[in-house]
Amino acid sequence: MDVRTFGELIDWTRQLHEHLAACLAHCADIHEEERARMLLNYLAAQEAEMQRVVERFEQTADAKALKTYVYDYLEHKPIRTHRTCDAPYSTLSVDDICREVFDFHEQTINLYRTLAGKAEIPEAKELLESLLALEEHEAMRLVRQTGRMNDV
Repeated sequence: MDVRTFGELIDWTRQLHEHLAACLAHCADIHEEERARMLLNYLAAQEAEMQRVVERFEQTADAKALKTYVYDYLEHKPIRTHRTCDAPYSTLSVDDICREVFDFHEQTINLYRTLAGKAEIPEAKELLESLLALEEHEAMRLVRQTGRMNDV
C-alpha cells in the first residue's frame, strides 16, 4: 500500500492487524501442538480486537490530522510481516510464535515513535502519540498474557 497521509497510515496499520489476525487463526487450525493452537487462537483474537480499535481511530480522529501528508516523515523501513498466509506460524514453536508477533508490534511501535517525533502539526502529533500508546499497551499486555501461558 502506498501511504501518503496519516489517514492512509492508520488504515494500513489496521490492515496489518487484520491480516495478522486472519493468518494466526488460519495457522491455529492446522498447528499440530495443542498449546501452540491455543496461543495462536488467543493472539488472533487480540489482533482482531486491535484491528477494530485502530478502525475506530480512523473514524474519530481529527480530519486535519488524517489529511496531513506523511511521506515527508516516512523514511522508515516497511514493517515485515507475512503478507500472504501460507501457514508460516503453523510450524513454529510457542516461543517462536511469540517472538514473531512481538517483533511485529515492536516494528509498529518504532514506526509511530519515529513519526511522532517528526510530526509538526499538533493534531497529527497527538494522533500518533495516541496510536503509539495503544500499540505499546497492547504489546505489554500480550507479553504479560503469553508469559502466563508458560506458567500454566
